[in-house]
Amino acid sequence: MTVLVLPRTHRRVPAALAVCLLSFVSFWIAQRAAHVSMIDLMVYRAEGATVRAGGDLYALRTTHARLPTTYPPFAALLFTPLTLLDVTTMRAAATVANLALLVAFAHLSLRLVGRRARVEQGLWVAAGAVWCEPVWTTLRYGQVNLLLAVLVLWDLTRRPGHRWAGVGIGVAAAIKLTPALFAVFLVCTGITLAVTGRGAWRPWLRQACVAGCAFVGATTLAAVALPYDSRLFWTRMVFEAGRVGHAEDTANQSLRGVLARLLHTGDPSPWWALGAAVTGALGLAVAVAAALRGRRAQAVVACATTALLVSPVSWSHHWVWCVPLVLLVRESGRGRTAAVLAALFCSYALWWVPHGQGRLELHQNGGQLALSALYVGVAYAFLMYSGFRLWRTSRTA
Repeated sequence: MTVLVLPRTHRRVPAALAVCLLSFVSFWIAQRAAHVSMIDLMVYRAEGATVRAGGDLYALRTTHARLPTTYPPFAALLFTPLTLLDVTTMRAAATVANLALLVAFAHLSLRLVGRRARVEQGLWVAAGAVWCEPVWTTLRYGQVNLLLAVLVLWDLTRRPGHRWAGVGIGVAAAIKLTPALFAVFLVCTGITLAVTGRGAWRPWLRQACVAGCAFVGATTLAAVALPYDSRLFWTRMVFEAGRVGHAEDTANQSLRGVLARLLHTGDPSPWWALGAAVTGALGLAVAVAAALRGRRAQAVVACATTALLVSPVSWSHHWVWCVPLVLLVRESGRGRTAAVLAALFCSYALWWVPHGQGRLELHQNGGQLALSALYVGVAYAFLMYSGFRLWRTSRTA
């Protein structure tokens, strides 16, 4: 009698899949018990309906919170299919899609940090990541953060010189402007390589050009379909950061948000402009230096954290980039630090401070300020440590 024995790797996949599905089902039950509104998804649907009706996209105010349209017009074009579904079906479909994107994001993050991204490893990471605050909140609101992150990592984990590398970054930037910093990173790295003669620079600039063409193509498509809204966005709305929400909201985990809470003002513009310029320059310098030394994962995470820091508004759910950050720290041999970071992003500690109506964040004390700056603090610590290590490496080389 012959006994069929499955290889160990084949036995691991069903176990990981079972745990991942159990985690996802538990998550789904928890979110339904919390009566999540998926309010941002409802805004997306209203934007799609406005496009189909030929209305004024940036005059839109929808949901009980009277939320406005804040993304470029191309995003609204992509949201039009949402109007073909009833609300219940749309919410379920969006949750399933986001969970699938989370698995893809986990797989790409493992590939980024240099791990042999086996199926079971991605499932294990996704099973745990669904409970961290940025991912939980992304699914709670029905946000597009995981889609954008997957588009970017799909580009940056491909082999150098791939003909389609750059399309993901360009499309992501056309949906939401923040990912455009990755194209700037590619340009800076390519130029530095060309000037110093330290390596092949053409693949970097080619990828940046592809990203630029994809962005221009998507934006032009939106301009043809929505000429009035496109003109209004690129000449006016793109400069009105205040439309997104109050700068001091505890959910705003950007440098501007921290400065607003620290200075007890809703408009920290002078200090923020200076701080964002310095942070952007230094963050890109760290990312480029890491790329020049072949540390692509460190470079990508440095660029992502820099983009989140300098953006006028980086809501806590934008920080899904904590997943590759924690994996990178763990892969570098700092397991305890990675565990602390994972616990921090799963702690929801930034919500332990007074927040909500009445602009309570303008009156935070020292301890509350520290809690509401957790993600920003982690990002700066990562950039400073990375910069220091890269500087020491260059000094000893």
